Amino acid sequence: MTGSRRYPDEPAGPFQEPPRIFTDREGREIEIRACRGEEAEYDALVEMYTCFDPSDRAQGIPPARESRIRSWLDTILDEDCHNVVAWHGESAVGHATLVPDDEAYELAIFVLQEYQKAGIGTELIEALLGHGANEGARKVWLTVERWNHAAVELYRKTGFETSNAESFELEMAIRLAAPKE
Repeated sequence: MTGSRRYPDEPAGPFQEPPRIFTDREGREIEIRACRGEEAEYDALVEMYTCFDPSDRAQGIPPARESRIRSWLDTILDEDCHNVVAWHGESAVGHATLVPDDEAYELAIFVLQEYQKAGIGTELIEALLGHGANEGARKVWLTVERWNHAAVELYRKTGFETSNAESFELEMAIRLAAPKE
């Protein structure tokens, strides 16, 4: 399917890679770091996803039960994937991942409900795209439910373009610029 996916001709970016610290719209200091799969990171992500609002789950992810969360994290924290985590103190409050798919990567992002609409999603995506580009990712795609206007706008603002709109989901894609030397 990747062969038929359309990507923009012009690359977006470059995006700043993590680590990065910013103050969100609620006045909270948030740090975004690349996830290296350390035990403390893993445990914090399990805790975050255990608290995840069921209404924010899409396409079956994140999984609901802890055993499935752990199995899913074991897959997406693999060395072939690229991950960034948003931290508020010692708590993981957001996570974004690039999962390899042929010559491209599929993007998924999750922000705890009480941290949404505070600018964390934008910072997470930009940090993930910077991290991914630095690791060699050049093509990224995602799917989003077309009724999720906030997410669609976030992706467009970041540089994603609609590549397929033939179902109840939109498929969006971006081409990443190589990092500057």
